[in-house]
Amino acid sequence: MIRVPEELAQTQEEINGKAGREFIANLPRMAAAFLARWGLRLDGPPMHGMCALVLPVVRTADGTPAVLKLQILDEESEGEPVALRIWGGDGAVRLLEYDDETGTMLLERLDESRMLTYEPDTREAVLVIARLLAHLTSVPAPEGMRRLGDIAADMLARTPPVLKRIADPAERHLIADCAAAVREVMDEPGDRLLHWDLHFDNVLATDRAPWLAIDPKPLAGDPGFDLWPALDNRFEPTEVLWRFDAMTEVLALDRRRALAWTLGRVLQNAIWAVEEGHTLHPDDLEIAHRLRTG
Repeated sequence: MIRVPEELAQTQEEINGKAGREFIANLPRMAAAFLARWGLRLDGPPMHGMCALVLPVVRTADGTPAVLKLQILDEESEGEPVALRIWGGDGAVRLLEYDDETGTMLLERLDESRMLTYEPDTREAVLVIARLLAHLTSVPAPEGMRRLGDIAADMLARTPPVLKRIADPAERHLIADCAAAVREVMDEPGDRLLHWDLHFDNVLATDRAPWLAIDPKPLAGDPGFDLWPALDNRFEPTEVLWRFDAMTEVLALDRRRALAWTLGRVLQNAIWAVEEGHTLHPDDLEIAHRLRTG
């Protein structure tokens, strides 16, 4: 019997409501079906992220260790196997099997005990992210991938009512400046294959490569939109400019455009926070302030 972690059930309830409850209720049956279909046996306790159940497994035919990832098929998850196939295990986890109907994936097993989060030197961790991004974003996104230009247009359309709900004048002015920066670059949103969510927890080690990316939420766009997570992870205000400059150098990005798209991530986070009735995150405000004045 597959045990579904309570934290995952709560997250699915909060994010997806009825669909999340149905997904959680069906997880044991789905897991059993894919274990049988792909010839797998369980090889450890279940793991989970925000939205997916991840089961350590072994292929019974050849003893290959892997993980079975079960998730709701939605706008974000549907692009994951597309990106992983394009990268082909070069800089990212290998996709072994995929089910189009449910979004279920069989992935190579990496070492969850060797996560980039545990790297003691935060500057080295940022450089790892930068080098991975330089490689992953070097290829064009395929047709049909979600496009940053559409996301930017949607953000700008949602900005005016959000600004009215930000009570603090300084915060409101800062978010308005983020929107203005996006407006300046949105006519050239880029066409590279972006990971979108390459934070420290989404980089793991393996015997075949020092570091590999997992869990992409891919977009077609400008690589500058991929820098924000490494500014926010293990946040250090005095390191914001060093991290930003180091990443733009490694990726050979135009600094002005990278700055605008990074401010776009701050705008995106602000929109989500305000629309959900939350206050703006102080780390985001500090990142935006330091990038604008640095």
